[in-house]
Amino acid sequence: MLCLGLLVGLSSGLLARFFELTQVGLLGFAETPEAPTAEAVPPIRRLASVTIAGLAAGLIWAWLRTRTRLVPSVGQAVKGAPMPPGRTVVHVLTQIFFVAAGGSIGREVAPREAGALLGGLWSRMGRRLGLRDQDGPLLVASAAGAGFAGIYIAPLTGAFFGIEVLLRRVDAEVVTVNLAMSALATLVGGSIKGFAPYYKVGPEPFRPWLMAVVLLIGPVMGLLGAGFRRMTSWAEAHRTTGPAAIWQLTGVALLTGLVALAVPQVLGNGRALAQMGMDQRLSAGFSGLQLAQPLALLALFALAKALLTTATIRAGAFGGTLTPSIALGSAMGAVLGLLLACLVPGLPVWQCAVIGAASLLAASQQAPLMAMAMLMEVCHLPVMAFMPMGLAVALSTAVSRLFVAKA
Repeated sequence: MLCLGLLVGLSSGLLARFFELTQVGLLGFAETPEAPTAEAVPPIRRLASVTIAGLAAGLIWAWLRTRTRLVPSVGQAVKGAPMPPGRTVVHVLTQIFFVAAGGSIGREVAPREAGALLGGLWSRMGRRLGLRDQDGPLLVASAAGAGFAGIYIAPLTGAFFGIEVLLRRVDAEVVTVNLAMSALATLVGGSIKGFAPYYKVGPEPFRPWLMAVVLLIGPVMGLLGAGFRRMTSWAEAHRTTGPAAIWQLTGVALLTGLVALAVPQVLGNGRALAQMGMDQRLSAGFSGLQLAQPLALLALFALAKALLTTATIRAGAFGGTLTPSIALGSAMGAVLGLLLACLVPGLPVWQCAVIGAASLLAASQQAPLMAMAMLMEVCHLPVMAFMPMGLAVALSTAVSRLFVAKA
């Protein structure tokens, strides 16, 4: 188990490096918390990068879907479906390549699939040495969560993903294996890519009175998260397969590039849009027309991101929706924060954005513990953030389940 955690961390760290090299090579910049947006990249290069990547990814995925057997999902791998090593590696690298070039989709599925592949191989080798058959799903799920932890430097998030999303059961063995593997993967992944926070947030402390503010943020994010989940679930159910994915994904990538000529925040997994919502300058105090501009931009950018991500999945792309959910929640949380700041002077808008991100993520993934842990870890938030975030996530999840159950 310990060796598997270290191997998964190594795979996540190497995928992070591959992402950085691809982004620099195609887009000509490397994103950071301080500079997450490709604003300095010439607009024509943004357009060319994502369009070329869409064509290349479409060709690869069309080949994988028509010439070979499908690569199982992580959920299928947990249930025992073998992941073919060669095709899985190609599938994983294609996801990272496409997102790094600007494709509007998350990249968190790739390290999870790499982890699940390693977990499956380790499980099959272990059976020859006396490993129990029932240990296989635990190893695969824990390794998938560890892959997530190793690329986002978020050990609790990875552990909760394995427990809450994949295994959906809790006992001492499950918790121990998931925590240990995610912690080791985080250590190795962080040693390769660094332990800095993924998002930059403000210095203001979380105050107890913020609990009143989240009574609005939580339910609203629950509605939006349920809506985004329905959109992406529909896109996944109707995802284009075969040769048609080549021209459809190229077309959606071209559309993404055209939007990015003016709005580079729509590129990639949504980090730039999320950071825009968490920008400390939004707390400077706006009124009248000054307030209308950031409100309109955040709302329009969020709408564009949601539509482009859905279209990207529908056109045949594979990837995640976690980080796009964070982007949408951050932007819309900031919108609510700006409006509430008119009534509550001194309200840190970035805190509303962070809480909105966790709440919408919880609603879209139906995983409240994972969502709360992820924002705490990727933002390096203080423990006081647990109070308002916990209430917001609970409200968001409760509201979203009313609509998810009807879907």
